[in-house]
Parts: sequence; C-alpha cells; structure tokens
Amino acid sequence: MEKQKLQNIAREVRKDILTEVYHAKSGHPGGSLSVADILTYLYFEEMNVDPANPAKPDRDRFVLSKGHATPAHYAVLAEKGYFPKEDLVTLRALGSHLQGHPNMNDTPGVDMTTGSLGQGISAAVGMALSAKLTGDDYRVYAVMGDGEIEEGQVWEALMFAGNKGLDNLVVVVDSNGIQLDGTVEEINSPQPIDEKMKAFHLHAIVADGHDFDSLDQAFKEARTVKGCPTAIIAKTVKGKGVSFMENQVSWHGSAPNKEQYEKAMEELEKAGEAQCQM
Repeated sequence: MEKQKLQNIAREVRKDILTEVYHAKSGHPGGSLSVADILTYLYFEEMNVDPANPAKPDRDRFVLSKGHATPAHYAVLAEKGYFPKEDLVTLRALGSHLQGHPNMNDTPGVDMTTGSLGQGISAAVGMALSAKLTGDDYRVYAVMGDGEIEEGQVWEALMFAGNKGLDNLVVVVDSNGIQLDGTVEEINSPQPIDEKMKAFHLHAIVADGHDFDSLDQAFKEARTVKGCPTAIIAKTVKGKGVSFMENQVSWHGSAPNKEQYEKAMEELEKAGEAQCQM
C-alpha cells in the first residue's frame, strides 16, 4: 500500500481513538495515539488477516500486550472492517463488545485477552511455540510498552523465546518514554532496550514508529531473520498527532472534554488537508 494511504488510515485511526475515549469519558489516549502508526502498518501492510474470517487457522496472530491502548486496536480493527465504526462510541459501555481492555471472547479480530501488564508477551510466545510444534507457518506479533517491560515476566518470556529460536515471533516495543505517572527514565528505565534484547538472543532493530518507510524496512528485515525472534524498538511520541497531548504524562489515562476533543479533531483534520496538498 502507498505510504500516503497508510498515513491517511493512521490519521483516521487517531480520530477514532479520540472519539472512543471522548464518548467513554475514560480511557488511555496517549499510548493509543503513540501506537497508531504501528498498528496501521501491521493490519494494512504486514499481517495475513481477513476481516471476513477473523478466526481463519492460518492467520497471523496479534497480541496487544499493553492492553490499555485498546482504543487504537479497536480503531484499526474497525477501519479494517472487522466491525462497524459506529460501534466505537460504545467503548467501555455496559454490554458493549468493546471493553476497556481487549477480550478475545467478545471482539472479532482480538486474538488474546490482555490488560495485566507483562502477561501478553507470554501468551504471544506460547502462540509462536505452538506454530513451531504443529508445523504452521503463521507469524505472531506482540506490542508492548516501554514502561511495561519493567515487569519481570516480560524477560522470562523473552528469554524462553530467544532460547527456543522462535523466529516466527516479532516483538514491538512502543518506546514513547512515558508511563502512568511519569517518564520511564525517572521511574525505572529499561534502557538500553536494544542491547537487552540482544542479550536475550533476539534480533534487535531500532525504528521510527511514526515513519512508514522506517517501519516497512524494520518489518521486512524481521522476515529475513532465522533462528531467533525479532524485537523492533519503535521510537514514538506519547499522544502523537495532537499538539497539547504530545509528551504529556497527564494524557496517559485522561479523556478530553468537549472543547479539547473538538480542538484535537480540528488539528487532525488540518494535518490531513496539509498532507493532501503535498
């Protein structure tokens, strides 16, 4: 798909994220906006998936280990056609299939229920191991946060994946530098992430998580790697695309009010108009 088309989809995803969180009056916009380009690339360029058959056996698997960023996942699934976009305004509503964290039993296209940070990657490793044991050729993709990888279970899972040579597993770290109540650096920095991944026998790639050329190069490189998993450390900006949300800790888990929502949507509209004129 052309780069501009991916950029257009990602912009719609960002608008969807804001709409979800605004109507829910709760949620996590910052980390959802930072991962929007990564998820757009995965679903519209990289992964073998089919919205008409979400459970097809040979599909690639996706695990959103940083489950609180589910507004981004729902937005991409809706843009891809897994369910109507109109459903997005029911985020976190009683009886909705779009709850605050992903639920594989409720939502088409969700392969793993997540939410307790650090656990999603273990499930992804299990999926990758299963494919190896059964001789299936599907690939497994997991997205984690850089704050999330402070959890010890993450490194147990990665150690296992590296030692078992799970080259059908691609781990993406959404490295936006901010977590719930401060910067990753001041709370418990896992840096250098790429060197740690290498020490755990993963092939490490550093990419720009907001540049589709950089993402394309990283994921294509990952497909050439044999004998070990790949970790893509994607450098991102928390709240990307909305000026007053970018790099602000307060927007990790806060919903915009009406005025803020309208201002954010206007910014994204103007960014789209500017892109079309390029």
